[in-house]
This record gives sequence, C-alpha cells and structure tokens, in this order.
Amino acid sequence: MTNSNLNNVRRRLRLDPRNGWIAGACAGFANRLQIDPAIVRVGVVIAAMFFPKTVIACYLLAWLVLDEAR
Repeated sequence: MTNSNLNNVRRRLRLDPRNGWIAGACAGFANRLQIDPAIVRVGVVIAAMFFPKTVIACYLLAWLVLDEAR
C-alpha cells in the first residue's frame, strides 16, 4: 500500500473515542458506514470468537494508524 493510499484511508476513517468503548475504532467504522456502533461491536465480538488473533491484530492496527475525529 503506497503512502497516498494510506492517507486516503485515513481521511475516510477516523477513530471516535467519544462514542467508543476502548479506542473508538468500532465507533469510527460505524460512523463511516452510518450505522449504529453496537452493530459493529457485535460483529467484532462474533468474529473474535472464530478468529481472535486476527481481530485483535486488526483492531490494534486501526488504533495505531487512524487519527481521532475532529
């Protein structure tokens, strides 16, 4: 992934710590999709039951890469 692609993703997705429980990654993703954050959280929990290491790694990566919402 080139630097311009990463900047494009970071511009579209933002962390939402005001509505988030841990870091706001699920809330930020829900804001981008314009759905309730609870739906994303349930999806993450269900995915974590089957692929725990992958889900944790993706969540931590989103936490590190994405900026906070303004």
